[in-house]
Amino acid sequence: MTLFYGWVIVGVGIVVTCVGFGAMLSLSVFLQPMTEAMGWSRTGIAAAAMLNFLCMGVGAFIWGALSDRYGTRAVVLGGGALLGLGMVLASRATTLLQFQFLFGAIVGVASGSFYAPMTATTARWFTRNRSLAVALVSAGLSVGSTVMAPLARWMITAYDWRTAMLVIGDLVWLVIIPAAFLVRNPPPASTAVPGTPVAGPQLTIGRVVRTPQFAAIALTHFACCAAHSGPIFHMVTHAIDRGVPTMAAATVLSAAGLASLTGKIGCGIFADRVGAKRALVAGLALQAVAISLYLLPGGLASLYALALVFGFAYGGVMPLYAILVREYFGERIMGAAFGAVSLAATLGMALGPWTGGWLYDAFGSYAWMFIGSAAIGLGAVAIALTFRPPRPVGWPVLAPRVSTS
Repeated sequence: MTLFYGWVIVGVGIVVTCVGFGAMLSLSVFLQPMTEAMGWSRTGIAAAAMLNFLCMGVGAFIWGALSDRYGTRAVVLGGGALLGLGMVLASRATTLLQFQFLFGAIVGVASGSFYAPMTATTARWFTRNRSLAVALVSAGLSVGSTVMAPLARWMITAYDWRTAMLVIGDLVWLVIIPAAFLVRNPPPASTAVPGTPVAGPQLTIGRVVRTPQFAAIALTHFACCAAHSGPIFHMVTHAIDRGVPTMAAATVLSAAGLASLTGKIGCGIFADRVGAKRALVAGLALQAVAISLYLLPGGLASLYALALVFGFAYGGVMPLYAILVREYFGERIMGAAFGAVSLAATLGMALGPWTGGWLYDAFGSYAWMFIGSAAIGLGAVAIALTFRPPRPVGWPVLAPRVSTS
């Protein structure tokens, strides 16, 4: 029995997103040690995270378009090499400005080369179980935060923040570059699948970004990420502020990452059965409620419980945007289309950490961050409810169904 190579692509996607995004998201664990060692403010370090997400968004669009033209293997190779270089150089930074450029710009652009291209490639490989396959690739994001946060925390405790970041950069090179050589594009289909859209030559990325469907998906993804990025980034320091020991605080983030892994797989299966829109609305509503519950007092046990609910919610919704992009716009330019949606999302990801750091520095508490994040999360629910039934732009003709009678 021959293994369908699409599942190899899924495995590579999990590994690449795990290491690539885990390296990037580990900055939240470095926040307090860098503040203490270097005297930099939380706002200043969070600004590096904001720049990182902004550059990742621009990079996702560019890398996605390049993957449509040149293939995902070349994109992942280039991104992996650049990400490792950025992490290594950032570990040597001596000023906040240097760190903001190296971690914010270099690491940010490199990080955009993984999720959108690998998700688009995975979607092209699958007809059945597409939502599950994409969800599994997205699960690499959750595995990354689950693994990298305690690893970074342990190395910081055993050595220092510079050594920890240097080792993570080396790990990126050792894992992502070899894995990239396993990436392949799917073979061209010889015939149209009955009942599926037949490509129209007029479909271009320029036309896609001018459609109401694109605006609705992009705005929802922006609001979704703006809502959860701040609480995720500041989760460890918020736990420490509540009196939780530093190592235990890092495991709270790991618990959220583990729950998000479950959410991705669960919502992927759910979306295959009820549709991506319904699954998205339910997940966004749960996310907003979970964020609001952070305003309640509690210790380590309550933080673990919240991390599990919050992680399941934000993890579950993330793969669904790729499915919606494919349903609306088809797969021929999915890399560029999903990259453009990811650009809007990363603007939201950039807004949350910086705003949370600024609100903390201004008011000495994360309360206003949670209030604002919950409100934005409810806005994401409202926008998602406006989605119309998918009708791919520029793909009006359906392949004829074959009669079996």
